[in-house]
Amino acid sequence: MLRLLNLELQKLLLNRTSKILIFVSFILPFFVILLSSLKINVFGFFTLELGELGVFNFPIIWHLTTFFASQFKFFFAIVVVSMIGNEYSNKTIKQNLIDGLSKKEFILSKFYTIVFFSLVSTILIFLISLCIGLYYSSYNEISIIVRETEFLLAYFVKLIGFFSLCLFFGMLVKRSAFALAFLFILFILEWIIFGIMAWKLEENLASQIQNFFPLKSMYNLIDQPFQRVAMTKFPDKAELAYDYAVHGHEIIIVLCWTALFIFLSYSLLKKRDL
Repeated sequence: MLRLLNLELQKLLLNRTSKILIFVSFILPFFVILLSSLKINVFGFFTLELGELGVFNFPIIWHLTTFFASQFKFFFAIVVVSMIGNEYSNKTIKQNLIDGLSKKEFILSKFYTIVFFSLVSTILIFLISLCIGLYYSSYNEISIIVRETEFLLAYFVKLIGFFSLCLFFGMLVKRSAFALAFLFILFILEWIIFGIMAWKLEENLASQIQNFFPLKSMYNLIDQPFQRVAMTKFPDKAELAYDYAVHGHEIIIVLCWTALFIFLSYSLLKKRDL
């Protein structure tokens, strides 16, 4: 595993564009720190400071930071599809196979890289969230601090699932730009199918089926936290209540999609004449 990961990291670090994108991917999550220090002047009457509103208290901070950090995943998605695009355009994929790398090892090297960068990103978010929480949070009990850290697991699984989908599209079309376009096509297609189902079936049933779609299932891992923040400020508003928790079945759905995308990527490579 380490040999395959090291091989892939060498390729990425020798590519200037990939190095820049990887750097940006790891720097962007630090903007969450800027969010914590953001001050909003409300028409000159008073200044609203997010850090003083309690939104960075434990355990809600795990939900907040993982949700915002997951919005930056598209930058590393470019790196993932570029890994495949460059292999085909530079003919390195053929050379690797000639040098003794099997097709299975080739796909595994990409997957190990995805897992590695997802893990590094998750560790960064953990450290950032912990620092912000310790600074702003009114609670410092260990039991409260570690509560809801399952959002970190959801974030990790979400990254792996999304990047595995990018890997599959990269293998399918061999071009970075086309692979990224397929992501938007899939997003639109999922909503078109949902619209048709909602028209033909009950909307509740259509929503339940939609939760099994690739992109929707990944989104469901970390629901938006804005409604939850509002709940803390207006606890008497029962209409604000919603299920924001991380569920095991949602993680399993994304892991199944991840396994399928890796398998399909390997199947494409196995059948393709290089």
